[in-house]
Amino acid sequence: MEKPYFVITALFFVAFLSIISCEQKLSSQESISMENGENYLVDDTILIPTADGAFINAIVVRNPKIETAQPVILQHSIYVRDWDINTLKQAVDSGYVGVMTYSRGKRLSTDSIFPYENEAIDTYNVIDWISNQTWCNGRVGMYGGSYNGYTQWAATKRLHPALKTIVPAAANRPGNGLPMENNVFINPNYEWSFLVGNNRTLDTVVGNDRQRFRGMMFGWWNSGVAYRKMDSLEGTPNRHFQRWLEHPSYDSYWQAMVPYKEEYARIHIPILVFDGYFNDSQNSSLHYFRELYRYRPEGNNYLIIGPYGHFGAQKGERTPFRGYDFSSEGIIDPLEITYQWFDYILKDGAKPAILKDRVNYFALEKNEWRSATSIESMANDRLKLYLSTTEKNGFHLLKEDISGVTGYLSQEVDFRDRQTSNNTNSYPAPLVFENLNPTNGYTFATEPFEEAFLLNGSFRGIMKVKINKKDFDMGITLFELLPDGKLMHLSGYIGRASYAEDEAHRRLLTPHEVETVPFSNTRLISKRIGVGSRILVQVDVNSNPFAQLNYGTGKDVSDESMEDANEPLKLRWSTESFIEIPVFREQ
Repeated sequence: MEKPYFVITALFFVAFLSIISCEQKLSSQESISMENGENYLVDDTILIPTADGAFINAIVVRNPKIETAQPVILQHSIYVRDWDINTLKQAVDSGYVGVMTYSRGKRLSTDSIFPYENEAIDTYNVIDWISNQTWCNGRVGMYGGSYNGYTQWAATKRLHPALKTIVPAAANRPGNGLPMENNVFINPNYEWSFLVGNNRTLDTVVGNDRQRFRGMMFGWWNSGVAYRKMDSLEGTPNRHFQRWLEHPSYDSYWQAMVPYKEEYARIHIPILVFDGYFNDSQNSSLHYFRELYRYRPEGNNYLIIGPYGHFGAQKGERTPFRGYDFSSEGIIDPLEITYQWFDYILKDGAKPAILKDRVNYFALEKNEWRSATSIESMANDRLKLYLSTTEKNGFHLLKEDISGVTGYLSQEVDFRDRQTSNNTNSYPAPLVFENLNPTNGYTFATEPFEEAFLLNGSFRGIMKVKINKKDFDMGITLFELLPDGKLMHLSGYIGRASYAEDEAHRRLLTPHEVETVPFSNTRLISKRIGVGSRILVQVDVNSNPFAQLNYGTGKDVSDESMEDANEPLKLRWSTESFIEIPVFREQ
């Protein structure tokens, strides 16, 4: 439906006045502050109009001694922080114009705040505005991590000609990463929405009140009320939470925020991605990279990944990390490499030395950087390990063959029991530990390996199950069982069975029939598995206070409650189920 003429005219008039206002600010050098002995020309009051009448606040920092147009380094963020100006000065020190823009409703923008929803449109408007400034030479690069990593991928949804490269680190992917992981709503974004959504800066008092939100999570868990009513327990409505719950599928709401499927084929710019083996949002960040390779395999795109967490992938990690002491050879400076990359792309400089091939990864326990042409080619073999009913040394065996009659391992989960939590070993902290927490699921282990190899990539597999309900949430966690009995967390998966084949469309399971539930989108790692070590896998139903609870009725899971828990979940894991682990064997 077309907008009435007077509405279009009004929006254009407002935008026109704003453009004039911005140009006046930039053309009036006297109104712009000088800092640090006149090394920086700063304007932090710019409002950039969008096509639909909103405004984006921008900070521009330039070198007053340079009169020629320069390439521009842009960050687009929902976080408003005191030290933002320092990152822009660093861009100036590196020979660029530095620009920081903020999401709608942040800093000087008075629009409503809706995380994720407008960034694809707004980043295009921002880059268009930048490209038309006299100080811009028509070449723009973006960088940043987490949400700022997401906004860069949002900017490729409709690629502006002036955007020449992006360097996302630990990037979020709205809709399948946060606030959901493989269609299971998880809780970290709940308090985050207050942090970024309560005011025009950051509500650190409310957003960082971990005790408050943990109390609310456990209050929801113990009460048995529907997940959708979690915010009502403490009497503080969470409009973002409620908005997200309306979209349990990866539907058009989420698809509008970043490139989707064939849209990746149009992303022709070079891209450098940073990530970490222990980054909570790794499956989000690497999804972009995998899809880009899938639809545009000839692209000039690179990945650097190593033993880093969410923040380490953005700023550099120290060793030890979560109790694990990795070699200092794995420590890098992401920002230094980022500016080497900008010089390479925007100034025709040398390519960063670390980029030997498309995928550059640090092999743990080998303590060396390696490279491959793709994530898949990191491995030259695969271990296909089947679940079994055979018990040995306190575990069920993982077998490399499927000979014999198909067997089943039975599990029962009573969702009325709130004293018991399942899939509680899924979070890797600390990375190396002594004992697994008790679980109602099953733990499988290989025989000790007689030859060492690199576990290189992301594990995947297929679970064949029979259940008495229409759905369940599955947790699978991968460990190395060391010869001394200690365990190291390697990777994991959490996902909803009814979305296992298609994140955008739900297919309910047929009760009491054998169902095939494939899984992938697991976290990548490169680690040497030594002689005498074993691979250990835990398979369980995900049922704990830290994520949605799927009662299996087939209704929208957000509406299910204790009233739907009269019949326990009865699940049988088939020995036709298998885990496939990518390995690299030295030739």
